[in-house]
Amino acid sequence: MPTRKGSLHLFRLFGVDVFLHWSWFLVALYQLNDSTHKYGSFAWNLAEYMTLFLIVLMHEFGHALACRQVGGHADQIVLWPLGGVAYVAPPQRPGAMLWSIAAGPLVNVALFPVFSVALLLAQWAGWGGTMPDLYTFILVIWFINTGLLVFNLLPIYPLDGGQILRSLLWFPFGRARSLMIATIVGFLGMAALIPLIIKENFGWYYILAAFVLLNLWQGFNQARTLARVARLPRRAGFACPNCKTSPPIGDFWGCGKCRKAFDTFLTQAVCPHCRTQYSATVCLDCGSLHPIADWVLPNAVPPELR
Repeated sequence: MPTRKGSLHLFRLFGVDVFLHWSWFLVALYQLNDSTHKYGSFAWNLAEYMTLFLIVLMHEFGHALACRQVGGHADQIVLWPLGGVAYVAPPQRPGAMLWSIAAGPLVNVALFPVFSVALLLAQWAGWGGTMPDLYTFILVIWFINTGLLVFNLLPIYPLDGGQILRSLLWFPFGRARSLMIATIVGFLGMAALIPLIIKENFGWYYILAAFVLLNLWQGFNQARTLARVARLPRRAGFACPNCKTSPPIGDFWGCGKCRKAFDTFLTQAVCPHCRTQYSATVCLDCGSLHPIADWVLPNAVPPELR
């Protein structure tokens, strides 16, 4: 995934910082030069690409704002050649995850009637003959928004459709098994699409396929890790403030200074090897960070934390 490192900070809106990855400029230059045959003026090529930029940005803001609505954390969006990435951390609950993911495609759903009405008006007014550049622009933007909507809803993890499928499966199957099923469905979906990708023989399709397959493999391994963590014995008297799950018993936390593992709840967030004190402890189930005092259940406060 692209990060803010090597990216240009564009602006901050609704508390979300928007970055533009350096690779976007290279691809934009290629795309703009490659699409000159569509219009009579280069300005229309630029308008088309900037509109695509705006649609993707609105889609990512849909993710970010929905995540905040359910109590999650979202303060960064990075735009890059394959679209955009909203770095969201919703509460680890299926409903919260579902809304955070579904809100992105819902932006494209809301835009669909707007662009459809514009296209119908352009056809009714005969702009294809009188104003061909404007008509082509409206037609292309309609196809772009519709294509992004359909593509994102494919049930292939980590696309939005795959993550929506995972969120729905989370209700009956739990966090780990839902991710495992979603990644397996994703692998099957990619297996069905690979012949089409080879037939089209378009460079961007190969890049996109490699990106999806890499994330599928990472998701599959994450599901295996989550399944192992879920089977571990749990420590009584503590619970994550975010997901309400008790931490596992064992040396599963690593010291960033001496690189040795230890049980942070046994030592009260102090590395027993180098005596480094940590101000926050990560939840192995949901990934959130909280001071260890916040983990202590009210009816099980150890004497040193009273």
